[in-house]
Amino acid sequence: MFYRPAEGHGLPHSPFHAIVSPRPIGWISTRDGAGRDNLAPYSFFNAVAAEPPQVMFASNGFKPDGNPKDSLRAIRETGVFCVNIVGWDQREAMNASSAHWPAGTDEFEAVGLSKVRCETIDCPRVAGAPAALECRLTRILRLAGEANWLVLGAVTGVHLRDDCLVEGRFDVTRYSPVARLGYRDYAVIRDIFAMDRPR
Repeated sequence: MFYRPAEGHGLPHSPFHAIVSPRPIGWISTRDGAGRDNLAPYSFFNAVAAEPPQVMFASNGFKPDGNPKDSLRAIRETGVFCVNIVGWDQREAMNASSAHWPAGTDEFEAVGLSKVRCETIDCPRVAGAPAALECRLTRILRLAGEANWLVLGAVTGVHLRDDCLVEGRFDVTRYSPVARLGYRDYAVIRDIFAMDRPR
């Protein structure tokens, strides 16, 4: 099968999300200019540089009321956000936080999550998350499409859960990262393997 995206695929659901997978989930926490906290998962998320560390996530679409998503609005107002990493134990809360809540809803409270203060930015993070990246906004880029935005941030602080550190390495098998696939599908990482780079 071949299709041109501009002409449609003719399938019941778009295969694009399933093709570009698995995708890490950036569980983005923010605090807006009025002091209201927000938490929402984004699967168009990744690290983009290591020295200095930088991340990106993309905000796609509008809220049902036609307004920009709360995360994007808050980051524009304050210039900071936190990326919380989702492990197997957080999967249900992460999914629940993706609901279309009314503007101003604190998803931490709505889904029963505890929050803790970040160290380098004025923003909460998810208590008990395997890792969290405190970020300062570096740039927001408008992407093609009606409501697609790319958010870039510099990492200013890193939290690692102590039980995930094994002999000086951050061991993902200690928390089993959850990744997004296509449709309603997710994956969990439990098995890893190493390969040496060729010389």
